[in-house]
Amino acid sequence: MTEKTASKYLLTLEKHFAADNPVLLKASKVFQELDQVEFDLGLIEMDETTASKNSWWPIISLIGGNSTAKSRFINNYLGSDNLFSGIQTSSHKFTVLLHNNQSNPATLPGTALDVDHRFPFYQISSKIEQQQEGEGDRINSYLELKTLNSDRLKSKLFIDTPNISAAPSNPVTSLLAKHTIENSDLVLIFTDIFDSTSPLVDEVIESITLHQDSNKFVYLIDRPATMLSSTTNSEIISSWQRKLAGLGLNTGQFIVLSSQEGSVTPQSSADFALIDQRIANVGYDRTYRVLNSLEKNIREINNVVMPEVKKAIGLWKDRSAFSSLIVLGFIATLAIFAEIQTGILELLLDPIIGPAVVITLLVIMIPLHIIFSKLQAKLIISQLNARQKELHLMENLAGIFEKNLTFSRMILPISEPVGWNKKTKLRLAQISNKTKELVQLLNDNFSTYDGQSLTSHSGSPDFK
Repeated sequence: MTEKTASKYLLTLEKHFAADNPVLLKASKVFQELDQVEFDLGLIEMDETTASKNSWWPIISLIGGNSTAKSRFINNYLGSDNLFSGIQTSSHKFTVLLHNNQSNPATLPGTALDVDHRFPFYQISSKIEQQQEGEGDRINSYLELKTLNSDRLKSKLFIDTPNISAAPSNPVTSLLAKHTIENSDLVLIFTDIFDSTSPLVDEVIESITLHQDSNKFVYLIDRPATMLSSTTNSEIISSWQRKLAGLGLNTGQFIVLSSQEGSVTPQSSADFALIDQRIANVGYDRTYRVLNSLEKNIREINNVVMPEVKKAIGLWKDRSAFSSLIVLGFIATLAIFAEIQTGILELLLDPIIGPAVVITLLVIMIPLHIIFSKLQAKLIISQLNARQKELHLMENLAGIFEKNLTFSRMILPISEPVGWNKKTKLRLAQISNKTKELVQLLNDNFSTYDGQSLTSHSGSPDFK
């Protein structure tokens, strides 16, 4: 077994994200173990890692509607207008906001996000292409990366979505909206999106409903300056809770923002403090998400990758056998005609001629069967490549299939993929157990038992 070296990407993750997070540091070691299993199976290359499937950045997304509440919030929360001269994000693109020490903001095209596996939109162009043919090459029309010198952006990413109420409802925008919600650790939803109806708003509500058990949603209510001062924030929140409950949205934190016009006021600073408290925990949310992706990767091998490969092997063997049977059938037909014309059955029963005929038949059929197997394998590989794209898998399904193209596996009725045995399944089970132990270790940061930290009872999992 060739030992797989840690990929450069995984080493970068350890350096930038795991240095001050012991759970993530241990998670990176578990990812390396999973990478070794997938490498042994032929699913990934030497410098690839399953850790690249999900961004390790803490991600906060902002979703708003027709009003200017979201844009005013971004300018006031991430920095004053004097500092940034107004943070101008695109009204029709998904904009990733990233911290940078430079005084002037910079805007980079969507391709910067599509080709960099550190960001949450890595290789999104291939998914866009599947949703709408020809749009994968127009990634810059949908995405952009903006760098800002804002302390609140340090060590995290913000995703500013376009106006959901006015954005065109098409497969690409729908895909990006769902992708943003699914991959965010915290979603700040400005309630103005519920003031209007559109197909995209309905899809966003559906996505929120699917993920509302994750406790990642915060609803920001922009209190109009014209509202009576006698109306309390509790009354405003209760009103919105009833309205959203009617849409099937029953969980989430509500924060009422004071009028955000002009400069930051003491009241808006108090509002921001509530948001800061929630964002302070995003690092933990991100860690849970990374651990969940690790467990999901293991499940995908068992429930998606290997079943697809087994199905392909079964189809390959059936087609190869059928091709060989056609030739055998043709030979049998010729033998029947020969028997009718000349009577060769007695020759086949001869103790010398009979075995010689069988050997000759094997000499002919075995090479033919190998040829048929290789021809059918090319068709199966093409299908597996298409299936891999369809399932959005990084694992090379064709790679593990090609390992089965050996002489013995072409001849013998072996349907299990190479390397998929009890030992490999046990290794995956052990990796899964380590992942569960890491989740427990993370839980211990927030729990006590009999007045003592759970960590003192359970201890740290053994990672070597």
